[in-house]
Amino acid sequence: MPNSAPHSEPYSAPGAAFADRPVLITGAAGFIGYHVARRYLEAGRRVVGIDNLNAYYDPELKRARLAELGRFDGFVFRKADVADTREMAVIFEAHEPNLVIHLAAQAGVRHSLHQPHDYITANVTGFLNVLEGCRHQGVRHLVYASSSSVYGAVTAEPFGEHTPADHPVSLYGATKRSNELMAHSYSHLFELPATGLRFFTVYGPWGRPDMALFLFTRAILAGEPISVFGEGRMRRSFTYIDDIIEGVVRIADHPPVSNPAWDGHKPDLATAAAPWRLYNIGNDQSVGLEQMIDTLEVALGRKAIREYEPMQPGDVRATAADVADLKAAVGYEPTTPIAEGIAQFVAWYRAYYGP
Repeated sequence: MPNSAPHSEPYSAPGAAFADRPVLITGAAGFIGYHVARRYLEAGRRVVGIDNLNAYYDPELKRARLAELGRFDGFVFRKADVADTREMAVIFEAHEPNLVIHLAAQAGVRHSLHQPHDYITANVTGFLNVLEGCRHQGVRHLVYASSSSVYGAVTAEPFGEHTPADHPVSLYGATKRSNELMAHSYSHLFELPATGLRFFTVYGPWGRPDMALFLFTRAILAGEPISVFGEGRMRRSFTYIDDIIEGVVRIADHPPVSNPAWDGHKPDLATAAAPWRLYNIGNDQSVGLEQMIDTLEVALGRKAIREYEPMQPGDVRATAADVADLKAAVGYEPTTPIAEGIAQFVAWYRAYYGP
């Protein structure tokens, strides 16, 4: 049940309602965090970025993103780990943000099979520290990254926020579901407006090197084979980064309110009697993995050497996003065709890494 009126035009000045204090963005050196921070900075907003620059993937790519953000006078960077309780309290006190966009996390499904403690530390303890900072500083809106991974074993498509998501098939998905529940408790206890965004597969310039599009591009250009998991029958709601960012900044301007029609006997799973809300954010058109590879081959002008492999533990066969609620709330409408988005990624990749 949407809690704000729809809008049909992009916002030219995101975060205008929160302009008296800075936006705090965790994971600012990450893929989505970089793009969100840049969008606010381009609109003239002050941004405090937090990142620990860990080595899950190439820290030099993260530093390059920060160098781009450093061109803006309104950007302040604090190297910190969200799991550091004391340091996070200091940052919240020093900068007094009123809008927090929490994107820092230990990402990756397969990594969670080998390093599970990383996920509890970053995704659970780290999120608790963010909630505490928001609570004590009177933050007016917390927007945080959840994931389509919460749907796990659910196979009914498209995935909707109002249906159960209680059977994750990876620890990563389980920690993201825990974030949604933790946020609800803080919204209920402390009236903290909190919005969780279930991201579907995001791609584009400055993307993550552990994601399929990045891995495939690197391998194809090197003349190396690519691993096509699930025998090529997997499908994903591939969503271009600009479409994702538009949705993030739009919903950030609309803190959730309590749903007066919420009924504990028949609970709606995406809203609450507290100021808490869940939205899917992604492309409502699912694309097959084989189609994605075909499109990448065209953009690169080279053929892939495909090696087909079975599904990997923690993976799901398909994801499909129902984004009707986000569309109704803020006019969210992903518009970038996958051919255009992949071409933009390839152009960035070649410019960044060289021919």
